[in-house]
Amino acid sequence: MSEKKSYKDLEIYAFSLELFLSIHSLSLQLPKYELYELGSQLRRSSDSIVSNIVEGYGRRRYKADFIRFLVFSHSSCLETINHIHKISILYHDLKSNFEPYIEKYELLGGKIFNFIKYVEQNWNETNS
Repeated sequence: MSEKKSYKDLEIYAFSLELFLSIHSLSLQLPKYELYELGSQLRRSSDSIVSNIVEGYGRRRYKADFIRFLVFSHSSCLETINHIHKISILYHDLKSNFEPYIEKYELLGGKIFNFIKYVEQNWNETNS
């Protein structure tokens, strides 16, 4: 991997931000009574993926901290998939809009997992 000068250079950041922006808008299609329940949980978990990548990158000088925040990001990705799955079951009329995001977030989760492995094996002071 080439040298990254900013978290904005990370593929996982760009992809997670893109998904967050899409899922945020999509979540506003939920019924009004669900906007502040499951919709809010979905928006928060999706935002947490992006935010933990950024915060972890800010701590990249400390490899263990960087990895810890990447693990938080991966966990939030799994949580997001779970929320989308619940919405797909509960709201059949919205299923076709939400369900494709399960695959996208699974892809993101794999990318985050692979990046965690990369950091574990290759990260040192010269990367920070």
